[in-house]
Amino acid sequence: MHHLTLAELNEGLRARRFSSVELAKHFLARIERLNPTLNALITVTPEYALSAAQRADELLASGEAGALAGLPLIHKDIFCTDGVLTTCGSRMLSNFVAPYDATIVEKLSQSGVVMLGKANMDEFAMGSSNETSYYGPVKNPWDLKKVPGGSSGGSAASVAARLAPVATATDTGGSIRQPAALTGLTGLKPTYGRVSRYGMIAFASSLDQAGTMTITAKDAAMVLRDMAGFDPRDSTSVDTPVPDYVASLDQPLAGLKIGLLKEFFESGLEESTAKLIREALQVYERLGAKLIEVSLPNLPLSVPTYYVVAPAECSSNLSRFDGVRFGYRCENPQGLEDLYMRSRGEGFGAEVKRRIMTGTYVLSAGYYDAYYLRAQKVRRLITDDFARAFQQVDVLMGPTSPTPAFDIGAKVDDPITMYLNDIYTIGANLAGLPAMSIPCGTVDGLPVGLQIIGPHFAEAKLLNVAHGYQNETLWHRDIPKGYA
Repeated sequence: MHHLTLAELNEGLRARRFSSVELAKHFLARIERLNPTLNALITVTPEYALSAAQRADELLASGEAGALAGLPLIHKDIFCTDGVLTTCGSRMLSNFVAPYDATIVEKLSQSGVVMLGKANMDEFAMGSSNETSYYGPVKNPWDLKKVPGGSSGGSAASVAARLAPVATATDTGGSIRQPAALTGLTGLKPTYGRVSRYGMIAFASSLDQAGTMTITAKDAAMVLRDMAGFDPRDSTSVDTPVPDYVASLDQPLAGLKIGLLKEFFESGLEESTAKLIREALQVYERLGAKLIEVSLPNLPLSVPTYYVVAPAECSSNLSRFDGVRFGYRCENPQGLEDLYMRSRGEGFGAEVKRRIMTGTYVLSAGYYDAYYLRAQKVRRLITDDFARAFQQVDVLMGPTSPTPAFDIGAKVDDPITMYLNDIYTIGANLAGLPAMSIPCGTVDGLPVGLQIIGPHFAEAKLLNVAHGYQNETLWHRDIPKGYA
């Protein structure tokens, strides 16, 4: 059953070829057998899953089931789950049991989704390789010596190894698309505000966005249809209608105008990866699309801009973790100041401390105008570049990551080199645009991703464009050796 996509599993459930309980047991058995090697999940919830699966089977039998009823899913451990450990991959929250559900957890539960567990992640979503987690690094099922990307590496490894057909994830600077590229998946980051952030533990509030890791674009469309929507509990949620993303998947691509991002092909891109991107673009040309070179002159400034804005926001958001109200508390504090200092010093890992310190610096008196304010102005220029580009083209395309997956430990001691893994993905976050990555080939047995970026609230078009490519290719069907 793990060979099947979410859409195929949904069809099988409704045709009574298997039950939701059978499905849950099958995937829980795979998790029990494979997770000790991959370290993809922090928490497994078999009792919760089997209870939810039983309810789903009853609803399916009565004809009252939701669109996703009975389908198994793994949540990234950044989403609050009522009564279940929610750690954010950090010692700071290693004992935190959330008292409520995040909105997307709530919405998907109402659709009948069966949660199998919570996925490992870079600590507080800060990382590009899933090596900063307090619970240890996640391994890439395509090669256990390689990283799966980050911060949503646990979600990516889970779906790539078919521990579940879908996982939720978050994307602050590429944390859905980059791991999707490195593990051969379809990763979708919706428009900022399209999916509620309520109950998603914040890293950088103006950048964070919830999305999905799936096998196909059709699967992503099915899940986004039930995840998206206005939420009055989230002040950044946008009140705009949610279309039926599945209904528009099969629209023809003839006449589609694709913008090739000139800056993505200029430097840093491995030639073997560039070759696969060009071959993918040729598929679109055969489908009737037109390729147009587009330049975004301020896009090369996206990495330095991001690494001012994101740490500034993280410094503010993480100030609440102080050892007093919830989470990790140091032993035998010698007064309030000692409690704060040791709880935070012991509870946060090195990368989180680095970003908090950077963010505090750029927000401090005398440096705010020189760094943070200037970064926000550059962010506006990048956003305007994208807006001008979309006056000429329907979507933008290019690589998701400059290289395939790299070795575990290869960049952990060099933060700047690690940050450059997000060089192609950060721009969409700064501009709040929807973007996705789809597999388009392999280099030395490791997946490569094609990135597709669209204008605000153009998720239906992105999914249609990705679906058209996947109808012509089989890269999304590849399963890592040993996991079939």
